[in-house]
This record gives sequence, C-alpha cells and structure tokens, in this order.
Amino acid sequence: MANPMLEVQGLKTWLHLRRGVVRAVDGVDLHVNERETLGIVGESGSGKSMTILSIMRLLPRQGGVSLHGRVMLDGRNLLEVPEQQMSRDYRGRKISMISQDPLTSLNPVFTVGDQVGAPLRYHGLARNRAAEREAVIDVLQRVRIPSPEQRLDDYPHQFSGGMRQRVVTAMAIACAPRLLVADEPTSALDVTIQVQMMSLFRKIQEETGVGIILITHDLGVAASICHRVAVMYAGRIVETADVRTMYQRPAHPYTQALPSLIDPPAGCRFAPRCPHRMPKCDEAYPPEVEIEPGHKVSCWLTPAP
Repeated sequence: MANPMLEVQGLKTWLHLRRGVVRAVDGVDLHVNERETLGIVGESGSGKSMTILSIMRLLPRQGGVSLHGRVMLDGRNLLEVPEQQMSRDYRGRKISMISQDPLTSLNPVFTVGDQVGAPLRYHGLARNRAAEREAVIDVLQRVRIPSPEQRLDDYPHQFSGGMRQRVVTAMAIACAPRLLVADEPTSALDVTIQVQMMSLFRKIQEETGVGIILITHDLGVAASICHRVAVMYAGRIVETADVRTMYQRPAHPYTQALPSLIDPPAGCRFAPRCPHRMPKCDEAYPPEVEIEPGHKVSCWLTPAP
C-alpha cells in the first residue's frame, strides 16, 4: 500500500455534558492516499462531520470537548500542532474544507473575487492585488465558472446555487491544499448539478493530485466518485472497503441495511432494521397518522383513529 498522506489512528472526540459523556467519535481509524477519494457514509448523527471537525481542529478545546488520538498529515500529528501554526500552515493551506451550504458560507456584502482571494492574502501567496486578481481568475477557470474576468466582481446573490458551490470550491482549492474535505457538498443541489459537481471534483483531483474525503449520506453519490468507502455508525467505522466491494459484497449488517436513495424500497424505509417488521411493511409505505395534536407518525403499528 502507498504511504498515506493522511492517517488517523484511534481518534476520539468526547463531549462532556452534565448528564454524561457523549462519545461522538469513539476510536476512528482511517487513511487517505494521494489522488484518492475516501467516502465516509452514514446516517445523521453517526459522527461523520464530527470526525472531520476533529481532524481539522475546528471544535472548541474548552467547554467540555476532549480530543485524543493521532491525526498524521505528511508525518505531523495535527493534534499536537500549536493553534497559531495550525491556522497559519495547515488549515486552508494543506487541508481545506468545502461546507455543505454555499449560501451561508459566502458573505453577501463582499464580491466573489474578494472572497476567493481571501485565503491567498491570509497565507501570503499573492505578491500584490494584481497578482491576487490573476490567481483568482485562474482558480475560477479551474472550477469551470464562465467569464471569470467579469464574474469575480459579482456578488454571491448573482450566482445560481450550483455556481455558488463552485465558488466555495474555488476558495477551498485556491492555496493548492494536499487534502480536500467535502462535507455533504451536493445536499442542497438538484441531481443534475450534483453530477456536474462530482465530475468537477474528479477533474480537480486529476489535475492536482489532491486527496479527497467526501462526507455523505447518499450511497449513490459515494459510488460516483469514491475509490474507497468507510461506513460509520454511532461514532465508529464499522466497515471499510473499495467502492466495488462495498456495493457488491457488504459484510456488516448495518451496511447491508443502509437504504439506497436511487432505488428505495416500496414499503417503510426503516423496515430492514425494525424489530417489529411485518409483511405489510415491505409492501407499502405506512400512512401518516396524528396520534395527538401536533404529533404525527408513519408506522403500520400505529392504529388509524
């Protein structure tokens, strides 16, 4: 196996609350190689995003958060890097993140060019404003934004949802990071734009050799771009395999029970994992029943009023 650019060993992120300890991430091991895309798949609350926030050290160190383990990036344990150096030399420079909502990630009062150029200014990668402008035009071209010479002076509200996602991607790759983290980057986009964004990520990887971690709950999205997939449940990774093996021969019961949004079952979505499963659960989706004012449920166990 090639030497991984990122290697996570025994990562634990525990949240200490008054009522107890939440083990949001509880012993995660994973690695990412150059020119490789690793998909982390799981339902909401499984710990996918918390794992990434822990790797990038974006969680508050005060307020009851404890972080343990090893996060090795090019031979350096990021959990031991001083915060000032982490901000200056690693975040945005060697490891960068694409958030899932481009509308809230962009400041409406600054132009797109100013925001894409911000990482270049912060990390001192542009000699002057003219050099910064040329670099911004270049990165906007790389994310396939038409007429970047004109569009960099526009504001976020003048872009469509798909184009705003490209702008956020441009910000993330502006400083040529070694590792790109994409947290549900297509969740707010329609299917056609999702396909375009996945194609864009593949193209960027081919051109730069960047490693990518894709966080998603959609098995179809993971299958379209990932080389390997790690399935996460309750703070732990329960199965890891290359994407073909994962889809053809999943071994863990949780992986086998994950529903595909491309071809969902005709009946209740939860039926494969339900201890009360009945034949009718596989035949039709249960109607919504209001069991008390404002309290509704869709389950065949709930009698109609």
